[in-house]
Parts: sequence; C-alpha cells; structure tokens
Amino acid sequence: MATPEGAPLAQTIRQKVEELKRLCKGLDEKTASRAPAGRWSPKQIMSHLCGPEGAGFMATLQPILEQETPRIDIEAENPFFTETRARMTFAELMLQMENEYDRIAVLAAGLSKEQLGRKAHIPLLKESPLGEYVTLGAWIQAIGGFHMDFHITHMREILQALGVAPTS
Repeated sequence: MATPEGAPLAQTIRQKVEELKRLCKGLDEKTASRAPAGRWSPKQIMSHLCGPEGAGFMATLQPILEQETPRIDIEAENPFFTETRARMTFAELMLQMENEYDRIAVLAAGLSKEQLGRKAHIPLLKESPLGEYVTLGAWIQAIGGFHMDFHITHMREILQALGVAPTS
C-alpha cells in the first residue's frame, strides 16, 4: 500500500523510466551498440542504470532498512557492462532496467516517514550536496531522480552524437 511519504518517490521513478523508454523507442541494436569516441554506447548506459550485475541498486536499499547506518560502497562511473550484458539485446537491458526501477518504486511507495528517514553512510557522496550520511528517502531520490535525469541527458547526447534524432 502506498504511503503519503513514499508515493511521490515512486511516481518520480516511474516518470523517469517512461521518459527514458520514450527517448530510446525504436533504437536498433546496431546503433545501441555503437559509441562515440571516448563515450559510452546506449547499451552501456542502460547497463549502468541496471546497477551491478546480480545486485542492482536494490541491494543498496535493503541494508538501510535492516541495519543501523550501514556503510554502502558505490562504484561511480562504472557501466557494469559485463560479458553477459554485452550479449544481451538493448531491449533486454531496457527491460532489466525497467524491472529494477519498478522494484525500487514499489519499495519506495510503501515506506513510512520513519523508514525514509533511516540513514546510511555512503562515503562516495561526501563531497555531494547530500553528504556522506544520507537518508533512505534522499538516496532513493538520488537513484531514481537525479541519477536517472543525468543519464537521460547522457543518452540524448549520445544519440545525437550517433546521428539519431531522439524521440523526446
């Protein structure tokens, strides 16, 4: 059941996923596998949004609910583009991303104010506006809002560099 506190987070996540899907609609496999010089391919961007293979970003949320201020180590700027993911089609990667963010949205929708206020220690965020001690609510917003926004813009830039007119 959605809570008043968690519902807006879930809605933001679902909106960002839909925006990314519209942007990538009709992207063929050959183009999705190409990358401008020194940049990621659309497949690598999608793989990155899926998070670490076998864990995804959900693995960073559960410890915050179960432990007192757990340390969460994140690897920035890693596309997580494993051999397995390289063999996947762009559509398969997009579905994996969509499923990952749907799980996050479902979790977020049901969280109470108290749960959203639980904290984690994320050293990577020390120099960010969030700081290294971040609430679960802020972390979900960072993953499903800011991070998604960044990579939606990233995808637009890559598609433009590849000569593909984005659909949104």
